[in-house]
Amino acid sequence: MKTIFWGLLTVLLLAAAPLSAQTNLTFQELKAYAEKGNVHAQFILGFYYSKGRGVEMDAVEAVKWYRKAAEQNDSDAQNELGLCYYKGDGVQKDMVEAAKWFRKAAAQNNAKAQCNLGVCYRDGHGMEKDTVEAMNWFRKAAEQNYPDAQFNLGCCYRDGDGVEKDRAEAVKWFRKAAEQGDEDSQIVLAACYYLGQGVAKDFVEVAKWYRRAANQGSARGQYHLGHCYLDGEGVNKDYIQAYKWFNLASAQGDENSKESLSIAEQDMTSEQISEAQRLTREFTPHKESSSDNSTSPENPTASGSGFFITDDGYLISNYHVVKEATKVRLVTSAGTVDAKVVQVDAANDLALLKADGKFTPLPIAASRSEHLGGTVATIGFPDPSLQGFSPKLAKGEIASLSGAGDDPRYFQISVPVQPGNSGGALVDERGNVIGIVSAKLDASVALAASGALPENVNYAVKSSLLLSFLESVPEVSDKLKTPNTADEKFSDVVKSAQDAAVLVLVY
Repeated sequence: MKTIFWGLLTVLLLAAAPLSAQTNLTFQELKAYAEKGNVHAQFILGFYYSKGRGVEMDAVEAVKWYRKAAEQNDSDAQNELGLCYYKGDGVQKDMVEAAKWFRKAAAQNNAKAQCNLGVCYRDGHGMEKDTVEAMNWFRKAAEQNYPDAQFNLGCCYRDGDGVEKDRAEAVKWFRKAAEQGDEDSQIVLAACYYLGQGVAKDFVEVAKWYRRAANQGSARGQYHLGHCYLDGEGVNKDYIQAYKWFNLASAQGDENSKESLSIAEQDMTSEQISEAQRLTREFTPHKESSSDNSTSPENPTASGSGFFITDDGYLISNYHVVKEATKVRLVTSAGTVDAKVVQVDAANDLALLKADGKFTPLPIAASRSEHLGGTVATIGFPDPSLQGFSPKLAKGEIASLSGAGDDPRYFQISVPVQPGNSGGALVDERGNVIGIVSAKLDASVALAASGALPENVNYAVKSSLLLSFLESVPEVSDKLKTPNTADEKFSDVVKSAQDAAVLVLVY
């Protein structure tokens, strides 16, 4: 939990709720959600059947659940269903059908699907071969920092496929993927340094990139690193290290390494060979953590809430929800879609995001007209790993027109909120957004200061700050809905807030 300080008081941010594949749900509970039509649960269920997680692997059942989510326009499910058709897993292999589902997901900016669609164009699978179109799709995914696409785009520039040959540009994309831990890119980048293609020759860099691949367990990387040590290129000549790396690659069946191992042995003592064998036994490969855009349901690290403010996909959440994110996904009533962070106001804990599609927005009203005791409500997604994926309503009053330490930027609210509610819309009786749920009083600090635990002391950033923030983004502020001027039935207020609310998944 992160903290922010106002005077002598500490207010605890409602940090994004931990979210680890909803593993706190039983399989039957997850299946119940899926059978009720919850698209994210359907996708996770398909994933579990495809990988044999908590259930016997069943490719046909995986296809069934992926299809249900895909037909609700979930881009991850569409991509996975495309892969099932591409590989013939659980369904008859059909490249045309595979390309169809890749295209649907790619149109929603799903990086994996864009890369897969590029492969289809490159190889002529399910469509006429078109290297220019392949390169275009690789670029779309590569610009989202997806390493597989960055590697493929690098190959396009290296080989002149669909684009004019440019070795320096190839190195640029290989490096982006290599830095994320992509083994193929690390090995190709090392080769670029070795040959001086697109970059100056540098044997230290050669050894560095081969080592990174070798440490991940790549037999090719281990073989080439062995030769760096054998020949003293980029590193000091060391037969023990050379033997170790050749031995490791040989154990994986690399025939070249077996030959090189014999060469190294000829110049080694029995003691050196014994030491190299010991190092071999002690070696454990370590996969590098990647900042890729993987959207496996087991990858989200946290979750929060958000709400749409325009019908073309602009939405609001808290800055602290998305601050550490390398990728953001939204679970909406229409399926799961990608979103990108457009602009942030860290000082006031605001974040503007954008998703592609048509959505139901909420109007924003200036908060200065709100009064003490006014009825307010929020719809969000607290602790989805415990409470499920469906939106939760919380209702209360404006308890103070200022926050902790009389901070004028915040309302104090009696609305009961929990981790995961961060970024949710605080709406008034007219259905207008008048705040963004953000923080709660830190119980431990309050106990230390007063000897008593606080009860339901929570805070929301005032909407006037949000409106000021949005004035700097005219393409958004010009599209905002006009605030409602008359009270609405509470059931209608709830319905509007629910339609605009989204679960924000943080990767």
